[in-house]
Amino acid sequence: MENKVSVWKANLNNGIILGFAGIIFTLVLYFLDQSLNKNLGYIWLVLLIVVLFFMIKSYRENYLKGFITYGQSLGAGVVIMLYYSIISAIFGFILYTYIDPGLIEKMLAMSEEAMLDKGIPESAIEQGMKIQEKIMVPWILSLGSILNGVLFGTIVSLILSIFIKREGNPLIDDSIEE
Repeated sequence: MENKVSVWKANLNNGIILGFAGIIFTLVLYFLDQSLNKNLGYIWLVLLIVVLFFMIKSYRENYLKGFITYGQSLGAGVVIMLYYSIISAIFGFILYTYIDPGLIEKMLAMSEEAMLDKGIPESAIEQGMKIQEKIMVPWILSLGSILNGVLFGTIVSLILSIFIKREGNPLIDDSIEE
């Protein structure tokens, strides 16, 4: 009987590695006072996609003998992103609560400035800012980052799995796990 490792256990290290890479990237941006730089955020998203691709591929090679179905690949990507999102959310909560509570105020100011630049009426801006002030608290931001991370991971994994899946011929390859 073969030892099967669950997708949760097999991808725990990948999720932790990705989570700590995200923390390091966030801290570098924070110390360079670039936390609100959208372009650097886009660079992180591209890096995240590339690293996720290689992590799912690594899972295929190391745990599934080089073969993976579309569903297994999708599941691995979502699991990795769930671990990453949880770690990022915990760090985000610590960042917004203890390290720099004023960061949320900077985000709100940036949001208000963006609305002004779009020419939104003052009354609509005031209403929007009241809602944002209620929503932008550390625990809601952290919960939202988990949900967004898993949603993003699902969408990206749906696409990446097209390129990662490798199914063999079950009549020839006796090493394929179902």
